[in-house]
Amino acid sequence: MTFSHASGPGGVLEKYFSGLSEYTFFTQLGVADTQLVQYISQLLVRFTKTDAMLRIRKLNGRPATEVVAMMTEAQQRIGLARREVHRHIGDFTLFWTGLYPESLRSLQGANKTDQFVSYCQQGKLAYEIASEIEDEENDEAPSDLLHRLSDQYDLCAYGLREVRRQWEEGSNENGGGAILI
Repeated sequence: MTFSHASGPGGVLEKYFSGLSEYTFFTQLGVADTQLVQYISQLLVRFTKTDAMLRIRKLNGRPATEVVAMMTEAQQRIGLARREVHRHIGDFTLFWTGLYPESLRSLQGANKTDQFVSYCQQGKLAYEIASEIEDEENDEAPSDLLHRLSDQYDLCAYGLREVRRQWEEGSNENGGGAILI
């Protein structure tokens, strides 16, 4: 399966991830939270672009690629800027624990299981902190949605693993094609 039109509103990639997310969460998992499922789908589309995944910058201008560095950046910000960094940490950890948990378990370090658990804990905490900072104008990620993402983080991560399984099965059935962006 090859997609050449990436992520514009209503683009092929957006429709693909929306369909996979809706099927997985609504049908397989019985999650009836349309807003949550739409957010997960949009997260997948956003993170197909590396610059979106690496949008948090350190003081030296380099991208913050570790959760610890992102947490440090969040502590140095106030108001909506702090909310957005915490939201990004939640999104970043959810993306990796959901779609690619094996990459977290293979990171170099002392205890690989602890690293995976730590990612989950930091993601839940980040969404919760972001939910406590009000942003009346943010329709994409209202506080109640961020709170639900924190509360249902493990279910969302599991759902993302199922989304990945679906797209891998679809790729295998269609001749092993890839998603090209």
